[in-house]
Amino acid sequence: MTFQKRLDSLVWDEKVMRRRRLSLICLLALISFAGTTSAFAQRQHNDPSDGFGPIVRSYLGYLKNEQEVVDDRASRHEITRAYYIRNSNRIRALRQIAMRIARQTDNDYLPELEATASDEIGNLFEHPPTLSHLRVGEVYGNTFRFLGAVRSGDTFYVFARLDPYEQADLMEKEKANSAQAVKVGASEQATGRPRRVGTAP
Repeated sequence: MTFQKRLDSLVWDEKVMRRRRLSLICLLALISFAGTTSAFAQRQHNDPSDGFGPIVRSYLGYLKNEQEVVDDRASRHEITRAYYIRNSNRIRALRQIAMRIARQTDNDYLPELEATASDEIGNLFEHPPTLSHLRVGEVYGNTFRFLGAVRSGDTFYVFARLDPYEQADLMEKEKANSAQAVKVGASEQATGRPRRVGTAP
């Protein structure tokens, strides 16, 4: 083999090696991209806050952090198992109601939510309502609107705390209704009083 042929052969071999290296790099890049896309799609699928606005996502993130705190305290044996189970179930109930509200209203807003078990209702109300008489949408104690009961281990009764403006408006309406009732009662009493016999008209 002449020198020129050997040189041509080396150049050809170098070109083949370059093509193989380029093909290998492209293949690795494609595998890496496919893996990243798959992982991102999996995270999106598993993320319960997907499709919600920033306020709802923030609240769901807060609940996730609360669960992590409870998990951490349980792992260090700082709380009892009963406490851990109840609070984990409470967080699950709040998450369920929050996502339901967000989907039903299609609005990036959530009221302040409270989830209470039957033996905790006195923590919210000075004069607790009868649980069996609770009606969805009704306001109790001029402070909380009942949103519904969620079965999550225990049964949790979920309320939305009215904002100060709603509370003030509600109290004003109650005062006006009370004043009107007193006025009507006084008027009926005056017009319905029987006249004494023998007195002048």
